Amino acid sequence: MIQAAEASGGGSFTPLLLIVLLFAVMYFLMIRPQQKRRREAQQMQNALGPGDRIVTIGGLHGTVVSVDDDVVTLDIADGVHVQFARPAIARVLPAESVEPVAETIEEPLEPVVEEPVVDPVTDTRKKD
Repeated sequence: MIQAAEASGGGSFTPLLLIVLLFAVMYFLMIRPQQKRRREAQQMQNALGPGDRIVTIGGLHGTVVSVDDDVVTLDIADGVHVQFARPAIARVLPAESVEPVAETIEEPLEPVVEEPVVDPVTDTRKKD
């Protein structure tokens, strides 16, 4: 009886080890990447400057006019300035690259020939 109790007592470390491993995996798969994204967002928000084109978390597009301690002033239309908190800036858009647009052909390449449309419902009679 004593030997059976000693044999079953040795396995109590395994469930504890599994729980610790589960928390370690959860940390590396969930918490750590989230901290990395938060750090990258903080760096992006700290690097904002006048002239940057941005998108807010609400989807509003604008150009940065000025940056104060915790407030970013955006120009969203000609003469329309709005203020947002820095954390409301979701991303910075890349600078516009001006590329020449290829000319488009407005005329069809081949002339369009209109053919009469035959309605199969009305033309079901057999012609002799």
